[in-house]
Amino acid sequence: MDEREDRWRSAMLKARAGDAAAYEALLGEIAELIRRAAGRRLTAMGLGMEEVEDVVQETLIALHAKRHTWDPDRPILPWVRAIARHKTLDAARRLIRGRGRLHARPVEELAELIAAPEAAPAGARRDAEALVARLPARERGVVAALAFEGLSVAAAAARLSIGEGAVRVAFHRALARLARLAHEPGPAPGAKTEETA
Repeated sequence: MDEREDRWRSAMLKARAGDAAAYEALLGEIAELIRRAAGRRLTAMGLGMEEVEDVVQETLIALHAKRHTWDPDRPILPWVRAIARHKTLDAARRLIRGRGRLHARPVEELAELIAAPEAAPAGARRDAEALVARLPARERGVVAALAFEGLSVAAAAARLSIGEGAVRVAFHRALARLARLAHEPGPAPGAKTEETA
């Protein structure tokens, strides 16, 4: 484990035992990590620093509310990053609904928001894949190629036998649909997914 992982794990254990100072210090360090990571992604998509700060605060609130879900036998950093990633994606969804500015961003930048990083807990990747499985076939294929496999738009277009423009359109439609699906209950096991765009 690295030094930060050890320090954060110790601080969280102390916080669970009632050490308010350790908890405050931990949240301060986490806030800086989120501010840098989310700030890079969100400012690149046209959000201002005040909106990045909103994401930082929302993430800290979520961490506080979910602190009981962290397993002390597992590393804390991937748990923090999974929650921060979720809140960053929420901010991107607000962009889709409120301003529509995601359509001006390169698809490759947006694909990073969907795919759970390889170092994320298995559940994060599984949750992302389950949500994407509810997309229509073309959108599902595009998202899998771009976000999960890391293909370029050109490579995804070649694999799916569609034009690069169609890949971009399908991906933007998938983002909008994912924003809606994330707030709906999932289908029953074995239910068919929608097959039309």
